[in-house]
Amino acid sequence: MIAVLNQVLGYIEDHLTEEIDVAGLTGSLGTTEYHVRRMFSSLAGMPLSEYIRRRRMTVAAADVIGGRDLLGTALRFGYGSTEAFSRAFRAVHGVSPADVRRDGGPLRTQPQLRFRLTIEGNTTMDTRIADRPAFRLVGHTARVPLIHHGANPHIQALIASLPEPEHLRLKALSNTEPAGLLQVSADVDPDYTEGSELTYLHGVAVSEGTPVPEGLDAIEVPAGTWAVFRTAGRYPGALQSAWAATAADWFPSNPWRLRPGPSVVAILERAADFSTATTELWLPVERT
Repeated sequence: MIAVLNQVLGYIEDHLTEEIDVAGLTGSLGTTEYHVRRMFSSLAGMPLSEYIRRRRMTVAAADVIGGRDLLGTALRFGYGSTEAFSRAFRAVHGVSPADVRRDGGPLRTQPQLRFRLTIEGNTTMDTRIADRPAFRLVGHTARVPLIHHGANPHIQALIASLPEPEHLRLKALSNTEPAGLLQVSADVDPDYTEGSELTYLHGVAVSEGTPVPEGLDAIEVPAGTWAVFRTAGRYPGALQSAWAATAADWFPSNPWRLRPGPSVVAILERAADFSTATTELWLPVERT
């Protein structure tokens, strides 16, 4: 996977002034756009689309400083007008092209990225592969923003709004894996952009034919393979660290890639104040 990401980065660098067909490129490399975007975001800390924009504006800054015609520069980098180009330029550098021409800066340079895999061998990931038939996720849903670090207050608010008898009712409905009360993220932006909206479900997994009780939402999950990562420790810190480690350590070392579908966190055990927990992170995967 690291080699594929570096091939993608090399292609981007060679085609900064052209429209980049990420889906076609990843397909020619024997992988999927979905997997590449998710892995890139996890490892680089930014969406692939944002990296491309930053690299374009970094290179475009040389044209601006050099006095090249602004409309010509805009068209060269795929913008239909100087206004659109100036907005993108200011979003990256914090100043307008006119400011840079007058003052020579300041500029925010995005270096070309290269990924390297460092094998330390001191972290063991408790992982299993599960082939599951189709099932159904039922519970209460809300559209919430994606937050990478720390607790998500929007999710906390949803869970807090449910009375204790409702949690018990949901737990009693569970009749298949993933077991117990679940935290489900669906319809996630492939770039995994911080602040982008996703569908969050607080509920349980039931077999495909189980009726959906009145007042609950449902997400249909087709049959497929899942990588299951078990974590224990501070919550949600240990879980978020494990999630990052799947991209940095597990996927580059194993013949699996992410496929579209919801990610599921099963809470197996937890402290009364939820400061610590034992969890299982379920990610939909397919063989590379």
